[in-house]
Amino acid sequence: MKPVKVGICGLGTVGSGSFNILLNNAEEITRRVGRSIVIEQIGARRDNDTCDISGINITRDIFDVVNNPEIDIVLELIGGTTIAKKLVLTAIENGKHVVTANKALIAEHGNEIFAKAQEKGVMVAFEAAVAGGIPIIKTLREGLSANRIEWLAGIINGTGNFILTEMSEKKRNFDDVLAEAQALGYAEADPTFDVEGIDAAHKLTILASIAFGIPLQFEKTYTEGISRITAEDVAFAGQLGYAIKHLGIARRTKQGIELRVHPTLISKKQLLANVNGVMNAIMVQGDVVGPTLTYGAGAGALPTGSSVVADVIDVARTLTADPTNRVPHLAFQANALSDVEILPVEEIECGFFLNMTIQDRAGVLANITQILSLNDISIESLIQQEREGSDLVPLVVMTHDVKERNMNAAISAIEALPDVAGTVQRIRVENLA
Repeated sequence: MKPVKVGICGLGTVGSGSFNILLNNAEEITRRVGRSIVIEQIGARRDNDTCDISGINITRDIFDVVNNPEIDIVLELIGGTTIAKKLVLTAIENGKHVVTANKALIAEHGNEIFAKAQEKGVMVAFEAAVAGGIPIIKTLREGLSANRIEWLAGIINGTGNFILTEMSEKKRNFDDVLAEAQALGYAEADPTFDVEGIDAAHKLTILASIAFGIPLQFEKTYTEGISRITAEDVAFAGQLGYAIKHLGIARRTKQGIELRVHPTLISKKQLLANVNGVMNAIMVQGDVVGPTLTYGAGAGALPTGSSVVADVIDVARTLTADPTNRVPHLAFQANALSDVEILPVEEIECGFFLNMTIQDRAGVLANITQILSLNDISIESLIQQEREGSDLVPLVVMTHDVKERNMNAAISAIEALPDVAGTVQRIRVENLA
């Protein structure tokens, strides 16, 4: 069979990793596919010292790649959502299959892109868009296809996980660890996408669509970052037997789908609580299989490149297959996606960790517990510690499950008390049993 010809757009971290895997593992890949996969052309603004591109057609105009009639599969590895979207849609219009690692593109424009791909009978593969080298999309879309997925919860941003791990293990504050993460290259100069949860929200949007057979709805994903987490929060959580993790959570309920990214307390007995550093992990609960956990490197040239090349192999294997018999982009047939409601965060029900500073005087605790009671909130545990030389003391309250709207009302009332200083720190608690 004639070789499958690939065009690579972008030769940065993921592009270079994918390039080197295609070259270094060419023999193994050929054995798997049944024919060779060759790099026909690269579109990149600059070369990459980690890649030996001698003898390969290089262009500085990435649109040369998608307009090259020799190319079968385009690898979109430039990132962003503006030029990348135009590039992908042009490739599809030209009848080319696409492999991408671009989570923002898929989360925000995937519905349009997949509809165009279906119209043209081509595939858009995006395993590398979520959790780097972990094959979580294939797991959800194919490996667990016999299951009705009940919920999933994941550490899907390595930067945030590194920061929270350092804060927990070394008792460091957020700003200090963020500066180190930037120095190590784990965090960008502008870390907003990572620490404020936007990156994780893109990924969760994709996972939830595949898990539940719903359209991509990034704009409805509740998103909260970790920049307000303090060393004191981490220490108190530890005393109570919990770790704080930045989780993406998608859950099917009778009322609708929960879709949320936020800091979360989970029991230290949970496997997910012990995933540390820059590693990623995703728990999935299926009605048949029960709980599963996938773990691995969530970023980097070779781990992410591994997923990119795996997609290239999948596409190459099915080039001649009837498009109607291929695995659907979002796991369910396009005309069978559900319009089930995405629940507003006010309707979510979970436990809460509240950390506040109060005046150390009689009656203050009674006022707080009365407010909680009036909002149908029951207390699970409580910590009140003395501070030497100060009449202000920390109070930590753990609650049983309650609707978020009730908790919002209670927090507003507590913050209005004259004996409560500043704001109440609220972190949600999840039982992932």
